[in-house]
Amino acid sequence: MPHVFLANLTGRQRTQRTNRQLGGLLAFVAGAINAGGFLAVQRYTSHMTGIVSAMADDLVLGRIGLVLAGVAFLAAFIAGAATTALLVNWARRRGMHGEFALPVFVEALLLLAFGVLGAHLDTLVELFVPSTVLLLCFTMGLQNAIVTKISRAEIRTTHMTGVVTDLGIELGRLLYVNRGHAVAGPVRADRERLAVLAIILGLFLGGAVAGALAFKSIGYAAVLPVVLVLLAISAMPLLADLRKLQA
Repeated sequence: MPHVFLANLTGRQRTQRTNRQLGGLLAFVAGAINAGGFLAVQRYTSHMTGIVSAMADDLVLGRIGLVLAGVAFLAAFIAGAATTALLVNWARRRGMHGEFALPVFVEALLLLAFGVLGAHLDTLVELFVPSTVLLLCFTMGLQNAIVTKISRAEIRTTHMTGVVTDLGIELGRLLYVNRGHAVAGPVRADRERLAVLAIILGLFLGGAVAGALAFKSIGYAAVLPVVLVLLAISAMPLLADLRKLQA
């Protein structure tokens, strides 16, 4: 049933299947927000490797203002990841059903705030553009930590470097030809993991295309379907916690 499926995505009881389903959904969301965010503020806000590299370049070139901006963006991403850890551990210690739903709900609110900020980007550029980048970096850190914590670092959703690297490793194992006798055992690819990695990559790419097209067509209103999806998958566990409090 649909409501059971939605509840299981962020429920306290986890399986490898639900971890991967949530990872795939959030990879699509990350792709959409990353692409839409770039069209809004000309920055990829989940790509900390690029931000750190740009900080180094700006430092060498003496562009201290940009270095400080990079530090702020990096700090926002770290703060987002830390917030997920705080929320999950706080809820877990209280035996809440929504230990993973809570950060997803917070992400929905943050993306709604992104849509509101976006409506003012053209009026106060110097204020709202940096604020929007900080907000998106924080949100991407928050989201990446959700699935990382749930899957014990098996799945990443906001940046594809690790996913593509692992995909290449599994492809190398798949293509390896085992001949003759060897000290070690035969090389075998984990075909299930290979499929999961390919799906995560494909969903991130699909989300990026969908996000860019939606943002280009309807602007910041494109964030509303994403917000509604995140609210839908986080609602059931959080409502169960509210009923428990009222009992």
